[in-house]
Amino acid sequence: MTQVQLLNVNINNVAMSDLLDKLQGGGLVVTPNVDHLMKLQRDSDFYGVYQEAEYRVCDSKILMYVSRFLGTPIIEKISGSDLFPAFYTYYRNDRSIKIFLLGAEDGIAEIARRNINFKVGRNIIIDTYSPPFGFEKDQEECEKILRLINSSNATVLAIGVGAPKQEMWVAKHRKYLRSVKIFLAIGATIDFEAGHIKRCPKWMSEVGLEWLYRLWCEPKRLWKRYILDALPFIYLIFKQRLKIYKNPWSKVKRN
Repeated sequence: MTQVQLLNVNINNVAMSDLLDKLQGGGLVVTPNVDHLMKLQRDSDFYGVYQEAEYRVCDSKILMYVSRFLGTPIIEKISGSDLFPAFYTYYRNDRSIKIFLLGAEDGIAEIARRNINFKVGRNIIIDTYSPPFGFEKDQEECEKILRLINSSNATVLAIGVGAPKQEMWVAKHRKYLRSVKIFLAIGATIDFEAGHIKRCPKWMSEVGLEWLYRLWCEPKRLWKRYILDALPFIYLIFKQRLKIYKNPWSKVKRN
């Protein structure tokens, strides 16, 4: 599988159909976008998780434009909100695929479960849990979540609690999940599947304006992410184009 380097991330240059087929072998899928790339300049632990993920796929039309600017075009945008429905549709008749949904507000994941199972025609989502705020710092809560997932016999964990929390939680705990082979970090996708949050219009997503739609919907939460990171990101991309960008964690030794 070929890769495209954007700053300090090597993104898998893969089509959705090929990714879905390869996931039969298991692995963690992360979906880099501009926000992730900027976090990866500041957070060495998050960078370490990204290095260990089996699949890093492009979650942004902006990154596709950037890859063309750098002369190494990415062939397809695969956002978490597109990957997840494609995944459960692709594996709808594979009885070994049993998904646990972790994330969203209380009750939202259950609505998503009912919606998805109705569309698929079987109970492909076998259980859900909406963790409380700050769960990742509570050892007892994390142990409870591990017990819930293990007792469900799920083979897939779809986690949507925001980045970098979701990726780092999986990296820390995946070894304790006995049956789970596939890990999908899917952000707000559970809310989309439940109809709790409306997805961006398709035409806006296709031209790279999904960020503008989300900013308009949630300005207080997202303005720093989309406005304050924009200029530093552009600056770093020009440095890469000029071949003077340096990975801030290139000399960090990891265990």
